Amino acid sequence: MARSLPYGSWPSPISAADAAAGSARFDGARFVNGEAFWAQSVAGRMTVFREGTAEPLLPEPWNVRSRLHMYGGGAWSAGADGTVYFVEASDQRVWALTPGTEPRPLTPVDETATYGGLTMSAGVLLAVRERRLPAGIDRDIVTIATRGDLNDSVMSLASGTDFVAQPALSPDAANLAWVGWNHPDMPWDRANVYVRSLITENHPFSVSEGAGVQPQWSTRGDLFFADDRTGRWNLRATPAGSASSLPVAPVDADTGGALWVQGLSWFRLLDDGRVLAVRTDGRDRLVLITPDGEREIVTPLSSGVMVEDVDGTRVLVSGAGEAVPGGVWLLDVDDAAVLRPIAGGVTTWDASVLPQAEPMKLEGPHGDVHAFFYAPVNPASEPEAGKLPPVMIMVHGGPTDHTSPALSPTITYFTSRGIAVCEVNYGGSTGYGRAYRERLRGQWGVVDVDDVIAAADALAASGRVDPERIAVRGGSAGGWTVLNALARSDRFAAGIARYPVTDARALASDDGEFESRYFDGLIGPLPEANDLYVERSPLTHAAKISSPVLLEQGSDDPVVPQSQAEAIRDALAANSVPHAYVLFDGEGHGFRKPETLIASLEAELGLLATVFGFETDVPPLALS
Repeated sequence: MARSLPYGSWPSPISAADAAAGSARFDGARFVNGEAFWAQSVAGRMTVFREGTAEPLLPEPWNVRSRLHMYGGGAWSAGADGTVYFVEASDQRVWALTPGTEPRPLTPVDETATYGGLTMSAGVLLAVRERRLPAGIDRDIVTIATRGDLNDSVMSLASGTDFVAQPALSPDAANLAWVGWNHPDMPWDRANVYVRSLITENHPFSVSEGAGVQPQWSTRGDLFFADDRTGRWNLRATPAGSASSLPVAPVDADTGGALWVQGLSWFRLLDDGRVLAVRTDGRDRLVLITPDGEREIVTPLSSGVMVEDVDGTRVLVSGAGEAVPGGVWLLDVDDAAVLRPIAGGVTTWDASVLPQAEPMKLEGPHGDVHAFFYAPVNPASEPEAGKLPPVMIMVHGGPTDHTSPALSPTITYFTSRGIAVCEVNYGGSTGYGRAYRERLRGQWGVVDVDDVIAAADALAASGRVDPERIAVRGGSAGGWTVLNALARSDRFAAGIARYPVTDARALASDDGEFESRYFDGLIGPLPEANDLYVERSPLTHAAKISSPVLLEQGSDDPVVPQSQAEAIRDALAANSVPHAYVLFDGEGHGFRKPETLIASLEAELGLLATVFGFETDVPPLALS
């Protein structure tokens, strides 16, 4: 029988350790002679698994992780003989693991070089290389020899732009396609899909017009890719020998997204000419495109869906859904009933404690704002009569990113205790088209903050949550929005800022790093916009923050250094604002270690217990 208990105090079957264990990360999947290989996090490191084998192919201390463009991605691939090629986190070299042997290096020792975006294409190992040279940062597409002289194993194929990504060889290895872009653009602003003959001396030419992504060759030599020249990332095809492209099944939804990392794949070509693609409009779905039209393939997946690899009609897909956690799935496009998780994708949690995502479209000062609301649910508890639940508004990072409905261990950790959650896809988020994304152009610190405050106001007026107990939580760029929202509105009773950007001027640079010119589009170019950088930064307005704040930071964060969090910590202390600062040793930009994930969740729940005055299974967080 359900017990009547205060919201926040509901006994939950899901501990912080359970939530951490359910937060496994996956990084790509491949078919190798019909068998599935995939990368998965284990105890804070990433390793590679093979279907039918319980133990990882790479034991400790091997860690498959690239630092290319700061965020990495595409840190491994595999050959037809089962050899796994991977970037080792500790030295950023490319290594090979042939079955039955020890890993061997394929690239020489070079402290200036980082690799990522590994892919086996037309039997050739391709990669993106980044070198930090005295004259600046150089990036190019390279081939890596899998046999032969270690010191002569890397050959450059393409360069000429500030950044390169997603290389692909034509089936006859005569042509190379890739994505390239130049600062101050980010890849979602403008990126070209280039093609270059490797046989003749012709110059590379571009076949895209917007933010091009994911070139992929058909078996006939046609080049497919996606760009958003129409306002949505849609598929296009360039026939073999042509420089012009044609639309493929245009629709008011996205097949493509922001190239934060390498190795992303929103579609795959089947040998018979059909295309399996992800369509995103707030949530993800899969469609099979044929010459006669298209049909949706119904799956439980709705968030972060990637089409990883194909083998005949079988496809490896990664992603999560509202009732299933993240994982790698095997799908037969001609028999949707043949869908099974290869890794992850299964939860032992009872369905009765899983919250349901409710799409919200609310009015904001800059237009409609999209969000997903998760009401608290736990059949073992019921609320006290006449009471409303507290709510935590979650703000994604990026800010060029988005959230979709999915079984989130973090969200379930809170909702099962009687705390509602609302995820806001503020203006600037992907997944709703270029116009929605570009609302944030020049308006970071304005549109994002206004939309989060609008979501809080709408929830407060809805009668579904306690208007006096609204917290806001976000990391990185989301932490910036959290702190600015606390400074500009008294709607929030508490804030949680994880590795937050607090001083934009201190982070702005022109050093050639991936995000070093990002602020040009978000705020404005320097030095002309210097005053805007100061005005928009949370640190400038720290004196206006009065609600309690929890700051969480990794000591080894290469993107947002701890000095950013500590500057706002010192300002809060100077203004006698109740706060806590938790520094996690050895963590980077985004927490990975199980012990960190546990401690972070418990600290966040402890903050809410302290501020909102409920008893729960963790001690209240002590505030200075």
